Amino acid sequence: MSRTIRVLIVDDSAIVRRLLVEALSGEPGMEVVGTAPDPYVARDKILTLSPDVLTLDIEMPRMDGLTFLKKLMVFHPMPVIVVSSLAQASCSAGVEALSLGAVDILAKPGGPFSVSELKSQLVAKIRAAAAARISVSQPCEKSQPVKLVSRAGPLAVIAIGASIGGAEAIECVLTRLPADSPGIVITQHIPAGFSRAFAERLNKFCPMRVAEAADGDLVQPGLALIAPGNYHMLLRKAGTGYRVSVKDGPTVCYQRPSVDVLFTSVAEAAGPNAVGVILTGMGSDGAKGLYKMKSAGAATIAQDEATCVVFGMPKEAIGLGAADRVVPLPLVSAAICSMLGKSA
Repeated sequence: MSRTIRVLIVDDSAIVRRLLVEALSGEPGMEVVGTAPDPYVARDKILTLSPDVLTLDIEMPRMDGLTFLKKLMVFHPMPVIVVSSLAQASCSAGVEALSLGAVDILAKPGGPFSVSELKSQLVAKIRAAAAARISVSQPCEKSQPVKLVSRAGPLAVIAIGASIGGAEAIECVLTRLPADSPGIVITQHIPAGFSRAFAERLNKFCPMRVAEAADGDLVQPGLALIAPGNYHMLLRKAGTGYRVSVKDGPTVCYQRPSVDVLFTSVAEAAGPNAVGVILTGMGSDGAKGLYKMKSAGAATIAQDEATCVVFGMPKEAIGLGAADRVVPLPLVSAAICSMLGKSA
């Protein structure tokens, strides 16, 4: 019998605390062991209640969520899901929390956002967070970008997919790629409203330009495009190059944006000119798409288990035989550059 997941909810709003408790009420294998209105109360309850997962607000009295998260990851590292409002400053802070070690992010309930709508998202994120590998050390220290080992062809494109733990993993990969890398298309499972802040944060640290994708954007060297939250992103052939399509549609592997949707479109549009990379994440999204890329002649990479926050997505891809290479996160960028020679 699986162990019950113990959850501690930290939020200064009594209404939000109640909504989160109601969303988890009666969920099999899950128990809310306590709530806290601020980090000081949370600190004491963490020590006395030993929760497995923490939900954390960003804007709180006495100590803000980011400050608390920094301290928590040093002295008592544990899986944390950030619950943030959709205000611009809060979105940016929520994305920064992911870089500090939070495993996932959830939009704060409000307005017509019902408990039933909240429940499915929160439950899934907590179950995934409980399985996450949390480490005090950072798996990918900043370093100089690697150089392209071989000249990439004019139609070369890099496709990257990730989920839980992916924000930090994608930053690790992009900061180590050269500024003149071939066009990059990225699907990260992230809620609507946070993808723009995610792209803006990456744009500050990465050698290439990083932007949230818009329908019809040109894929070009020195540019990485991030799929908008709640929309699928596809690659399509356009003249002598590529553009992206951003569109609504049913969820795939319970996700929108879906890595499978992106990878399948890359297999069809770019074939052997592409390099596909699947990074940390829960579930199987991206595994079948990466297999289609490999079958179309693309070079494919999966992150190894030791450096994944959650090994689900790469494990599924490896199990399908979809990965040409399985490498630690700090070596993914070098592997991409070495495999670009396969691009025609």
